[in-house]
Amino acid sequence: MENLALIESFSDFKDEKLIDRVTLMVILEDVFRSTLRRKFGDDENFDIIINPDKGDLEIWRNRVVVKDNEVEDPNQEIELTEARKIEPDFEVGEDVSEEVKLIDLGRRSVQYLRQSLVAKIFEHDSNNIFKQYKDREGDLYTAEVHHIRSREIILLDDDGNELILPKDRQIPSDFFRKGDNVRGVIESVELRGNKPRIIFSRTAPGFLEKLFEQEIPEVFDGLITIKKAVRIPGEKAKVAVDSYDDRIDPVGACVGMKGSRIHSIVRELGNENIDVINYTNNLQLFITRALSPAKINSLKINEENKTVEVTLNPEEVSKAIGKGGSNIRLAGKLTGYEIDVYREGMEEDVELREFSDEIDSWVIDEFKKVGLDTAKSVLELEAEDLVKRTDLEEETVKDVIRILKEEFEE
Repeated sequence: MENLALIESFSDFKDEKLIDRVTLMVILEDVFRSTLRRKFGDDENFDIIINPDKGDLEIWRNRVVVKDNEVEDPNQEIELTEARKIEPDFEVGEDVSEEVKLIDLGRRSVQYLRQSLVAKIFEHDSNNIFKQYKDREGDLYTAEVHHIRSREIILLDDDGNELILPKDRQIPSDFFRKGDNVRGVIESVELRGNKPRIIFSRTAPGFLEKLFEQEIPEVFDGLITIKKAVRIPGEKAKVAVDSYDDRIDPVGACVGMKGSRIHSIVRELGNENIDVINYTNNLQLFITRALSPAKINSLKINEENKTVEVTLNPEEVSKAIGKGGSNIRLAGKLTGYEIDVYREGMEEDVELREFSDEIDSWVIDEFKKVGLDTAKSVLELEAEDLVKRTDLEEETVKDVIRILKEEFEE
């Protein structure tokens, strides 16, 4: 009955965790052999017969018969007198097989056996979940909000598996309540100890690409391909699309009549402003399109350093830079080039790097990140606006303005 009750508990594990029969057999034998090694020091002379479906379990210990008082290893050898209690005709040198009952292993060994089984089942379950979700990395997925913490949201999928949505993987405008369904992509899966940690993301560029696949049939069917997508989550995104069918306008197909097709994507991303542009192998044209809506007069590309100098009319500069430098940053990410903006007809202007003896290089770099490369491009803006566009302190910005003004006053 002891064996039967234990096997029934094993079968419950099998049904609950959806473990196949062969795998359960392997786990059970491994657990039993581990218990036998713990009890007897060795398990090589034991035969284990398990049938989890019928509830059968038999453990047989094989020992060699030796003369009385000559036993050196009680696990491997048995005295002749003891052997003849099992079968009266045993002789010295013969093999004896004796069944070992679970109750004979002792309460502690049975308890250890149960704990080992639970640990093995959990390890098997964790490995299965890890493999299952590792294959889904980058896939669009939906899960339900289970618990909200300050730094992350715990989600549960339909199978009850836990996914983690960290704060920095959430769109700034995201607001969820318990029970809400959340869409995102499985960004990464890793094992922490024996437990899989599944990271969910709504800020990855891949999330935007998967939404395009779901909402736009031509993208799903492969008629339109997404060459690259870049984002400032919740604020702005740029997507380069292409089609090998000349009859299809990839931008028009993605945006739809009056933005009808892209509207649901924009709403899902917290009203993120999405620019869809035609991809081209012509680098000059691609950079020009990436900087839209600004109109470019000319550009000078340095392929070795991956930089490009763009010249525009003064009224186009703010369009090229965008709010907080978002347009120029995304254009740089999309094209893979660092973009410097210059104003047409500003010959008397001075580049910021000429002031490197008075202004720290990291400060100059902060201005360059938002497309402010020259003295006059900085002076054209108010200090308050410069603080908002850059990550600089107000005092630092005012020092820079003072230095630049002194140059032109001279």
